[in-house]
Amino acid sequence: MELRHLRYFVAVAEEGNITRAAERLGIGQPPLSQQIHALERELDVKLFHRTGHGVVPTDAGKALLVDAKRLLGDVEHATLNAQRAGRGETGHLHLGFTASAAFHPIVRALVREFRNAYPGVGLTLTEGTTAHLLAQLEEGRIDLAFLRPGVHSFAGVVLQDIASESMKAVLPVTHPLARRTRIPLSALAQEPFVLIPRAASPMLHDEIVSACRHAGFEPMPGQQAPQLSTVVSLVAAEFGVSIVPASVSQFHAEGVTYVDIADAKVRSKLALASLEGNSSTKVGNFLEIARQAH
Repeated sequence: MELRHLRYFVAVAEEGNITRAAERLGIGQPPLSQQIHALERELDVKLFHRTGHGVVPTDAGKALLVDAKRLLGDVEHATLNAQRAGRGETGHLHLGFTASAAFHPIVRALVREFRNAYPGVGLTLTEGTTAHLLAQLEEGRIDLAFLRPGVHSFAGVVLQDIASESMKAVLPVTHPLARRTRIPLSALAQEPFVLIPRAASPMLHDEIVSACRHAGFEPMPGQQAPQLSTVVSLVAAEFGVSIVPASVSQFHAEGVTYVDIADAKVRSKLALASLEGNSSTKVGNFLEIARQAH
């Protein structure tokens, strides 16, 4: 028994007339009658009583009609599910992000836009260091990661730039330069820097060190902090100064001020990382939304 036989049978049973069923199916009446007779021979039961006005199902036909509709409904449901999955409209997407990336408004905007475009896809968000996220990406535990690559590239990883932003100096409010709206980075050459350890965030760490070197000095190492919010808190406690991506200035902590840096080349890139060769449609859909937004 083939699915087309069930479709033919259901059409005849619902129409109660071979001619109308043939028109509905877009086939000729003789071939349809032949298919119904073939189905009856295969099942060794009579499916229809012939009347002067058409046909009516027998008891065997009524029983088959219930199961045939259910089977055809299951096939349609399976087809739609497969098509939706093929378009990346169902399933789950695992996104990773570094603490510094989470501050940027484009991250929130892309997540919001993806959820609106693909409401049938569940999202899981995971925060971690760059090294941790790259390892999870390689292991297949996350699908995409928002991170700050600096000048680095990574084997087997595709980086799609999604934003570039200026950096700001973060100073204690008691600092002599705290009331300035804009300072050259070289003005901090003699200050201890509160930095995230390179092992935790090599890209952001290298961006800050590179910016200082571009300004003509090596940053004086001070207290280390595991993440940007801690960096800001330690600056508030007067452990030193630091440089952060401009979007981090959304983090308001008592005792600190954010000051623009005059050096135009002091910028931080934000990228979306995916595993090379990843053919997931869901990943492709998210990357396409990011491309259109950039």
